[in-house]
Amino acid sequence: MEIRVSVQAAPKDGASWLELARGVEHGGFHALYAADHPGTAPSPFVALGAAAAVTERVELGTCVVNSGVWEPLALASAVATLDVLSNGRAVLGVGAGHTPAEWTTTGRAFPSARQRVSRMIELADVTTRLLDGETTSYRGEYFTLADAVLSDPRPVRDHVPLLVGGNGGRVLRFAGREADIVGITGLGNTLADGHSHGVDWSPDAVRRTVETVRSASGHRDRRPELEALVQMVVVTDDAAGSARDLVSFVEGATVEDLLHSPFAWIGTVEEIATKLREGAAALGIRRYVIRPSAMPDVRLILDALAGG
Repeated sequence: MEIRVSVQAAPKDGASWLELARGVEHGGFHALYAADHPGTAPSPFVALGAAAAVTERVELGTCVVNSGVWEPLALASAVATLDVLSNGRAVLGVGAGHTPAEWTTTGRAFPSARQRVSRMIELADVTTRLLDGETTSYRGEYFTLADAVLSDPRPVRDHVPLLVGGNGGRVLRFAGREADIVGITGLGNTLADGHSHGVDWSPDAVRRTVETVRSASGHRDRRPELEALVQMVVVTDDAAGSARDLVSFVEGATVEDLLHSPFAWIGTVEEIATKLREGAAALGIRRYVIRPSAMPDVRLILDALAGG
């Protein structure tokens, strides 16, 4: 079975960003992702467009855009442009936008969770239609379009994959019905700083997440792929000891959660490889996203997976 690992990053300067993109390309990773945090992170599409110029194989996508600050045609145009520049490697990743400041600093009131998810669903629906070449008329709670068309640029591939990231039941059900990739994190409620989260990485919570997606996607010929966002990678001969040292930094997690969760990789290279094989077999999780700092260790894990 194939395990795919992608890298989520943000540029600090041009030279190191292009070097990172080349490292993702040549290191056996599947995709390079950029997040969308208006005001606190670089523009994802500008960064990914630059990465497209120095890569040929890896997919390039947003993980994920804040749906509260995008309009469908503008987002579709940005994604289609990236697909043209990368010769058909763009991925559209959307999320509901949990950080209050990202709404208020762009002139929008911070909505309720229901409203944020509703806007994300509408944005994903309309943007996907435009990317697929439909003449789109739409009247929803947040967007109204009359005969909208994305005539230029047109994506290179017939269908740009849709990645939906989140953990709430409504987001997961929508993702199960419509997404090509479902990004799961195990993150819980937003903490007092307005950005960080507590977590629920218990085995039962992970199983519930997977089952929610599976249940919603049961009617589809091709079910979406599950992709877990890895929060820590620690290669060590003492997994239990390392988990005990780290658990105080992860609000809501236990030592057992850290040892068994798909969101934390702790152990020897072979122990982690075995964990990923077991996760693929039991849960169907075959895609992961890591941070750049973990790339050297994860290359060793990928080698172990390829050899086993």
